[in-house]
Amino acid sequence: MAHMFIFGLGYTAARIAEALRFKGWVVEATGSAGDVDFADGAAVRDALTRASHVLSSVPPSEGGDPVLGRYGTDITQEWVGYLSSTGVYGDAQGAWVDEGSPTGGGRRTARAECDQRWLDTGARVFRLPGIYGPSRSAFDRVREGKANRIDLPGQIFSRVHVDDIVSGVLAGLNGPAGAYNLSDNLPAPQNAVIEEACQLMGVEPPPLQTLEEANLSEMALGFYSENRRVANGKAKRVLGWEPQYPDYRSGLRSLL
Repeated sequence: MAHMFIFGLGYTAARIAEALRFKGWVVEATGSAGDVDFADGAAVRDALTRASHVLSSVPPSEGGDPVLGRYGTDITQEWVGYLSSTGVYGDAQGAWVDEGSPTGGGRRTARAECDQRWLDTGARVFRLPGIYGPSRSAFDRVREGKANRIDLPGQIFSRVHVDDIVSGVLAGLNGPAGAYNLSDNLPAPQNAVIEEACQLMGVEPPPLQTLEEANLSEMALGFYSENRRVANGKAKRVLGWEPQYPDYRSGLRSLL
């Protein structure tokens, strides 16, 4: 029986688990919503002996990759997956990046190192841009008064609906090892997304501000320090994957 063990049952991995269970898979996982304690080495190793597939969504820590660091030698499954980030490409000054683009030069050096370590194990590494979906979208930021429109002409971001990540990982179950960008087809300014959400909600968009006026957190400032368009052609070509929500407009409408 197909049996997935997931390290880190967070927002995205939980939806992957739900889709797998719907298809008849057995799923065990660590994380606050999981059923196995990551710190309980005996329980994790026991679960790994039952698993046919392993997926990690655990981000890097200061000491490197927590999963590989503690359980790397225990992961011997033929199919292994890792949820990474397109942040590994760093700042491309608005240019397109694909799986052949250089990595490791951006602010997420730890993520890039972990990304490479998983690739070296023969994993399917799914590189994800900004994730949105139910309870985590521009609609929620507008409602909470946390939406910003920043005056940065030419600033472009890529994003992906969480359900398109799910379908991409499921497509990757039958795909070869390697890196895959899972993003929608239309990189766009964050301002355009906020404005579309406000229009759909029938409210006025927040005022246009400079970075200084917006008083953003250090994490948010890092988000705006990089500018790139993420190409998804490899996942389409190799995995036969197509995003159900190819742009932010269709994705937002699905969440109304």
